[in-house]
Amino acid sequence: MKLQRYGTIACLALAATLGLSACGSDNNEPASGASASGSAAAVDCATGTLNAQGSSAQKNAMAEWIKAYQQKCQGTTINYEASGSGAGIQAFTAGTADFAGSDSALKPEEQPLADAKCVGGKAIHLPMVIGPVAVAYNVSGVDNLQLKPATLAKIFAGKVTKWDDATIKADNPDAKLPSTTIQTVHRSDESGTTDNFTKFLSKTAEADWALGNAKAWKAPGGTGAKGSDGVASRVKGADGSIGYMEWSFAENAGLKMSKIGNGNGEFAALTAEAAGKTIAGAKVEGQGDDLKLSIDYNTKEAGAYPIVLATYEIVCSKGLAADKLKLVKGLLGYAASTEGQNSLTDLGYAPLPETVRTKVETAVKNLS
Repeated sequence: MKLQRYGTIACLALAATLGLSACGSDNNEPASGASASGSAAAVDCATGTLNAQGSSAQKNAMAEWIKAYQQKCQGTTINYEASGSGAGIQAFTAGTADFAGSDSALKPEEQPLADAKCVGGKAIHLPMVIGPVAVAYNVSGVDNLQLKPATLAKIFAGKVTKWDDATIKADNPDAKLPSTTIQTVHRSDESGTTDNFTKFLSKTAEADWALGNAKAWKAPGGTGAKGSDGVASRVKGADGSIGYMEWSFAENAGLKMSKIGNGNGEFAALTAEAAGKTIAGAKVEGQGDDLKLSIDYNTKEAGAYPIVLATYEIVCSKGLAADKLKLVKGLLGYAASTEGQNSLTDLGYAPLPETVRTKVETAVKNLS
């Protein structure tokens, strides 16, 4: 299976660079009482109902964790709505979501509103899912497309409108590019994937992308679609289209993906190994149990694919309702375990670096 092969590469690549524990698979998954690294994998079961929402990029990961947890723990109902990062944060601050999934950290103006829901504590960021952002395209007769960040910025800003434009030709001197009109596809809902994609453009192509970064799409023109699955569907259905989405959705839709120029002057194909090289450079910038990551979009690591996002579970460090606390800790504790992380390799995600995973696991245990 293609995704399984990519997942194995990711695990091996990260193990080599970051000291990850042994890679798991369907055939060597540890028993529920122990994990491959010796980290406690016994599931802390609880009963009741959880309601969470947010990031669509982590939809497949959350579905896997919920399925596994509910199989291990009877009497549990867990609902996750892939409503987009912005909607997830709004639901958390409104008190209708027990935790939120977001592909970007809370903004300064959002933090106090989220903190207000945490009696005696703060809203913290727990990175749970690492996933590359694919730039997928559907252009008849064009394979192996490669785009520099500046070219990508011009396309999505509406400055380059035809596939045979000289700017695209310069990146693809050997390709036969049609005169087809470019149809850009972006997220219609507020999304951390959009925030990360536009942050990449603003950090790597500032002269051609003057719109900064945000969860809401700001560039003129193009077609909006809800969720990463919606963007993938629109790109698949329209010749001449190009869009950004979390990797697993591009894979599942069978879309072609562009190579992207990195800070080393190379065009890097999206593979788990290439994404792992960028993940390896991510640094924890939060304090204590608040584990916000800083990703270097201008990575000069040879062969690194530069557009990578981390999805956070935003949850109260303290102040969780008594009837929710054990269930939140149980589910997120399983997600942060070696078993939970290794279960994602078949889905097109990369497991957390062990140095980060252990911090997330500790932070979940400290929830109160």
